[in-house]
Amino acid sequence: MHINWLGQTCVKLQTKNLKDEDVVILIDAYKPPSGDFPRSFTPQLAIFSIGDRAAKATLSQNPLVIDTLGECESRDAMVYSLAGPENSADLIFKIIAEGMTIVHLGRINRKLTSDTIGQIGSPDILFLPVGGAPYLDPEVAAQIVTTLEPRIVIPLGHHCDTDPKAGPVSDFIKNMGLKPEATEKKIIVKKKDLPQEETKLIILEKSY
Repeated sequence: MHINWLGQTCVKLQTKNLKDEDVVILIDAYKPPSGDFPRSFTPQLAIFSIGDRAAKATLSQNPLVIDTLGECESRDAMVYSLAGPENSADLIFKIIAEGMTIVHLGRINRKLTSDTIGQIGSPDILFLPVGGAPYLDPEVAAQIVTTLEPRIVIPLGHHCDTDPKAGPVSDFIKNMGLKPEATEKKIIVKKKDLPQEETKLIILEKSY
């Protein structure tokens, strides 16, 4: 599975289905007022943690759009859309692909409920926003990681050219107390290579 961070809470997952065909899953695509960003996208699945953002991203080739509660299987990927924190319209997502469980916490800015934690379980890969308002406070984000115990954690929603007001990822790193992997523009994760005993912190550079 190839993973790119595209700024804000946008992530591109390039996975393989059972026919060994590439499947692109795009989460939280957006149109920034400034900064470097693609003009359009061609995913097979487009997922949005806030429904009205779907109209703000240019998508071509009619992808399957997921922006409501429920569950859906497409191209051998299973997507569960779960309710975010109480009194929030945000969604969070649990995706199963290539035998791995990926959780994306959308644009949440407060702690998860015990029910949501139970639905999420312990993911193989966790994406969560860490840059402070309007995202999670770095300390709260670190507490969520400790609770969920993912094998890999990748922070989103931190400072970049399309999100200049977000806080730096360094604040989250300090709260985590983990030495991050070398910063990369893209990573490739295979089920057999997942860490077995401790959480690995990976910092991605914004890329497409």
